[in-house]
Amino acid sequence: MKTLKTLLVDDEYSAIEGLAIRLAAFPQIQVVGHATHVDAALRLINQTAPDLIFLDIEMPGKSGFELIKQLQPETCPAIIFVTAFHQYAVQAFEVRALDYLLKPVKTQRLAEAIARVSSASETQIATKQQLLEVRDILLNGQLNQGKDSPPIYRIEQEKLVIQDGHHPAQLVPYADILWIDAAGDYMCVHTSADTFVMRARLKSLIKETLPTDFIRIHKSTIVNLAHVTRLEPLPNSEYNAILINNKSLKVSRTYSRPLKCRLLQKTKD
Repeated sequence: MKTLKTLLVDDEYSAIEGLAIRLAAFPQIQVVGHATHVDAALRLINQTAPDLIFLDIEMPGKSGFELIKQLQPETCPAIIFVTAFHQYAVQAFEVRALDYLLKPVKTQRLAEAIARVSSASETQIATKQQLLEVRDILLNGQLNQGKDSPPIYRIEQEKLVIQDGHHPAQLVPYADILWIDAAGDYMCVHTSADTFVMRARLKSLIKETLPTDFIRIHKSTIVNLAHVTRLEPLPNSEYNAILINNKSLKVSRTYSRPLKCRLLQKTKD
C-alpha cells in the first residue's frame, strides 16, 4: 500500500485536530504537517512535497484557491477540498476536482475520498488548471472561456443542492419540484416521483435560493407556480391550490391574494 504524505490546511485548528484524529485510522496516510493559513502551507509544501492536501476553501486573508495558484503544475499534489459550503463542494466536483468533504467530516466519506486518491493514477488526479476552474466558476460562472463566450451551465441556477450530511449531494432540477413544506428545521422537497429531505429554513430558501416562480402559500409551504393548474375557493378567502398531479395544497388567506396575482400575471405572459 502506497503511503501518502498528507498536509492539512484549515484556518480552524479544531478542524485540523478532528481530521487528524480520523486520519489516524488510515495506515496509508502519513500526516507530515498542518497549516492554518496559505503562507505557512506553502512553506510546508516546499519542505515536505506532499502527495495529498486536505484543503479548506474559505480562510481569512488568502483562500484555498490562492494556495492552488502558487503550486507548480507539474508537482501539484492531489487535492481534497474540505468545506462547509455546499455550493463550493458541488462545483468543485463538477470540474473534476478529485473529491470534496463537507464539514463536519464523516468517517465513511473520508474513507471513500482516501480510497479514490489511493487508486487514482497520475493522469486521473485533477490538474492545477482544473482546480483553478473551480475558482473561475465561483467568480463569474465561466470555465476559462473567452469574454464573448456565453456562460456555462451553472448548477445553482438550475438545480437545488440537497445535502443531508450522510450522503453525497443530490441535485434536483427546480423544474421538477412541485412543492416544498417545512418540518421544523428541515424541508421536504416534493417532486412527482420522490421526496427529498434537507436541512434548511423556509425563509432562507425563498430569500436566497429558490427561483422567483416559487411562492409561499402558507406559513409552512412553498409551491412552484409552474405546476399549479387551478385554485379552488374555500371559506374565509382561502383556497386549495391544485397541482398537476392532483395534489391539493391549502393556501392561507395571507398568501391567497399574492398567489392569485402571480398566477394571473403568468397567464398573461
